[in-house]
Amino acid sequence: MTHTADPQFGKIRSFFWPIESRELKKFLPMALMMFFIIFIYTILRGTKDGLVVTAAGAGVISFLKGYVVFPCSILFVLGYGKLVDVLSKEKVFYTVCLFFLIFFGIFGFLVFPNREFFHPTKETVEGWVASMPAMKYFFYIFGTWSYSAFYVMSELWGSTMTSLLFWQFANEITRTSEAKRFYAMFILLSNFSLILSGSSLKWFSNGVSSELSLMLICGSVVVCGGTVMWLYRWIHLHVLTDPLFYNAAEQSNKPKKKKAKVSMLDSFKILFTSKYLMMIALLVLTYGISVNLIELLWKNQLKLQFPNLNDYNAFMGNLFIGTGIATILLVLVSKSIVMKFGWFMGAILTPLMMLVTGSIFFACMFFSNLMEPLASLFGMTTLLMSVWLGTIQNVLSKSVKYGLFDPTKEMAYIPLDDDMKAKGKAAVDVVGARLGKASGGYIASGLLIATAGTVTDIAPILSIFIIATIIVWIYAVFTLSKLYAAKVAE
Repeated sequence: MTHTADPQFGKIRSFFWPIESRELKKFLPMALMMFFIIFIYTILRGTKDGLVVTAAGAGVISFLKGYVVFPCSILFVLGYGKLVDVLSKEKVFYTVCLFFLIFFGIFGFLVFPNREFFHPTKETVEGWVASMPAMKYFFYIFGTWSYSAFYVMSELWGSTMTSLLFWQFANEITRTSEAKRFYAMFILLSNFSLILSGSSLKWFSNGVSSELSLMLICGSVVVCGGTVMWLYRWIHLHVLTDPLFYNAAEQSNKPKKKKAKVSMLDSFKILFTSKYLMMIALLVLTYGISVNLIELLWKNQLKLQFPNLNDYNAFMGNLFIGTGIATILLVLVSKSIVMKFGWFMGAILTPLMMLVTGSIFFACMFFSNLMEPLASLFGMTTLLMSVWLGTIQNVLSKSVKYGLFDPTKEMAYIPLDDDMKAKGKAAVDVVGARLGKASGGYIASGLLIATAGTVTDIAPILSIFIIATIIVWIYAVFTLSKLYAAKVAE
């Protein structure tokens, strides 16, 4: 049976379901793997925030991201490299997946129910804080060390299982003619997992103790993780043995693209010698900083409104449902926006949305007296209204990232030559992506250490940082738009 390189579909079928019936044997198990991996990540993402924020305040997130997650991710990559050297790819997948599942199983069923035994007493931690107030968030991280470990492992699950293991496996077994149809559908269908995970998080947190809630959450993680491993094995047994879907010789003969490895110093050199690449890096950097800082302020309001873990998790469930629906709708219409109005419109909508919704959120936070009549009109307090405004901002910022920011950013690489495309993308990933994620945390943690205060205390300063960052982002879009148009014209 021969492989058809490019199946033909009508316009509607090509848009909504460009998959042949005979390809379902390969497509469905891979799509389900992606679905369950994202389901696990989403349910962990809500829970990790709920654990650390309700226990130690929103400020602890900045310290965890900058001083714990980043070093642990480096150690994890080094450990992963050692595993790759001694085990087959299949065994590496099982080993890494089991590592995560064992941790979450132990946390949910042993550590969290007995957290008073494993953690220092609250009085002990407060004594440390009283002795050195500027270092209080470091004491909170250690004082609730199992929550911190849960936070780190949840972050690592997202980067390892999606970015590394799933897409590495998909790139290895998917033909080019399949990838251009499969991959977009993987991303679209995975957003339905946000709706399911949000509903599950609400259900797990409704009318039960926090201990039982965590057991249900971690139990679902273990079951879904086991399902991912079973699907991975099923693909090896039934798909990779079928020449219709996979030919090892064909894959090994494919020209290998060498991934550009660029050091931090080389990255800065490349960016500073190319205004075009510097503007792309600036887009990524400013997005990362502004999103992280706005999220920090919103989570601080969320903690004030929902100090109980189950209430916090239930609200996060609503957030994920909204994000899933909004992202699905925006992904479907985003192609039309760029095609009809051009690159500039697709790129500028993200920072403009962040500026408008962020400003409204800040107004509700800082001018609560003026906003009180409006909040009363809707039957809520100004605090609850700020939480909902921040939630709307969060949902929109996530959905426009997938629907508009990422596609327009990737489009910007297309006019470049192959060498600059490879080296430039690697440089942007090193400087823009890594620095963007960490910078927001370092800015907030630096202010918290300097003032020995809380997130509420530094909120006015952070809002100025955010607005300034978004203005720089808008400047980068205007500049890159002119450069992009010139490159395309060439």
